[in-house]
Amino acid sequence: MMPKTRVEAFSDGVIAVAITLLALNLPIPAAVHGRDLARTLGHEWPAFAAFAVSFLTIGIVWVNHHALLRRLARVDHAVLFSNLLLLMGICLVPFSTALLAEYLTASHGQHLAAAIYGGSLLLMSCAFYAIQWHVLTRRPELLREGVSAETRQQVLKRNRFGLLPYALATAAAAISGYLTFAISIAIAVYYAIPRTTSDAAEIEAGD
Repeated sequence: MMPKTRVEAFSDGVIAVAITLLALNLPIPAAVHGRDLARTLGHEWPAFAAFAVSFLTIGIVWVNHHALLRRLARVDHAVLFSNLLLLMGICLVPFSTALLAEYLTASHGQHLAAAIYGGSLLLMSCAFYAIQWHVLTRRPELLREGVSAETRQQVLKRNRFGLLPYALATAAAAISGYLTFAISIAIAVYYAIPRTTSDAAEIEAGD
C-alpha cells in the first residue's frame, strides 16, 4: 500500500494550486483616466464574493482532509482513487467560480453557470463522503488505533449531512443563480464554525 504521507503531500500541493488560482482569476481594472477605481471594483463584487466563498470552502475541505488523514494508519486503492476524484472536484472550483462571477449578474447563462458551480461543490462533497464512508464503514482496519465506533458514526453523519445542501444548491440554479450562491455561502459559514468542542478538538487531534 502507498504511504499516506505521499497522499497528503500530493493533496496539499493540488489544493494549494487550486486555492491560488482563485486569486489569479480576480479582475484587475485597467488604469483609465477619469475612471473611479472604487466604483469599478464595486461593479466586480460577484468576483470578489465568489472568491471569498470558494476560498473558504476549499479551506474547509483542506482542514477536514487533514483530519481524515490523521485518522488513517494507511490507505488502499479505493482511498487513492476516491481522493483523486476529490482533487478533481477541487481543481474545477477555480473555473466554476470564475464562471459564476462572470454570469451571476448577466441576463443570460446565469442558471447554467450556477449549476456548474453548485455541481463542482457537490462533486467535492460526494467524493469526500465516499472516502469517509469507505474507511469508516467498509475498511475500519485502515484507521489508526483509538478511533471508536461512536467517533466513526459521528464523523460519517456530519459528512452525510453536507450532501443534501450542495444538491439543493445545484438544483436551485434552475430558479436563480443568486439562490445557489446564497446556499453555498450558508454552507461555507456553517462548516467554518465549530458546532461543539469536540469538533474543534477533532481539528487538533484528528480524532
